[in-house]
Amino acid sequence: MEFKHKSVLLDETISNLNIKPDGIYVDGTLGGGGHSYEIASRLTEGGRLIGIDQDADAICAAGERLKEFSDRVTIVRNNYCNMADVLDELGISKVNGIILDLGVSSYQLDTAERGFTYKTDAPLDMRMDRRQSVTAKNIVNEYSEFDLYRIIRDYGEDKFAKNIAKHIVAARQVKPIETTFELNDIIKAAIPMKCRISGGHPAKKTFQAIRIELNHELDVLENSIDTMIERLDAGGRLCIITFHSLEDRIVKTRFKNNENPCTCPPDFPVCVCGKKPKGKVITRKPILPSEEELKENKRSKSAKLRVFEKGDL
Repeated sequence: MEFKHKSVLLDETISNLNIKPDGIYVDGTLGGGGHSYEIASRLTEGGRLIGIDQDADAICAAGERLKEFSDRVTIVRNNYCNMADVLDELGISKVNGIILDLGVSSYQLDTAERGFTYKTDAPLDMRMDRRQSVTAKNIVNEYSEFDLYRIIRDYGEDKFAKNIAKHIVAARQVKPIETTFELNDIIKAAIPMKCRISGGHPAKKTFQAIRIELNHELDVLENSIDTMIERLDAGGRLCIITFHSLEDRIVKTRFKNNENPCTCPPDFPVCVCGKKPKGKVITRKPILPSEEELKENKRSKSAKLRVFEKGDL
């Protein structure tokens, strides 16, 4: 299957990167190369783009899409949480901009065998990096009832988390749960009929929770933002596109803490902690898709873009 993914908030992201033709930029979630293509096309001799992705299919697709810019593009298969190591290996100390487009690509959702979606029947997989051995099947069949409840409650924000976890454990005692449709049926049975009718697809939140847990998505994001800001040159910008409230909350909080890192009590007349601002938040409110984009790409509905600019060094 061809790697298809329509880049969300493309114009808004490129505009906010303030691209310098001879600058160095990092796309930490390369995907099909949509954002990277627009960045690379604006670079001249001396400019450079480093594209990072952990998905082998994305690496292959982006390499093909960006081959006309091979003189200025370097593609690395890795997780963006290791961005500092990638830059060190390339001999790069500072960059002028970084972009993250979080979440699951259209290709991953539409390729049934990847097991990301509840809409098609497939093995329970959900790995963004298929080099790892643990899959969604392991989580569903091996996690304790409490841990299943915890991730569905915290990462899926599903009010029926306890009952869903209970039904999963009961079902797997009869036979292992192996496919997306098997899990679908179990979740449906755990949710009252009236809520199934009015509340969207009953499995959506549980699938999201399992995917986040499996790929450590929130931990990776939380632990990466400060490091990425540290690698920005003065005036460089970090642009992050999120697709659900848990991601957005992390980005908003980390950006705010980097703008105002002081930990002194509010009643102190002067700062004594010595923590200095790393820059400023450009987006007081997140940038949302336009009405036109929402009509053209329904998957952009929940997207939010936040931007942080590094201060003077």
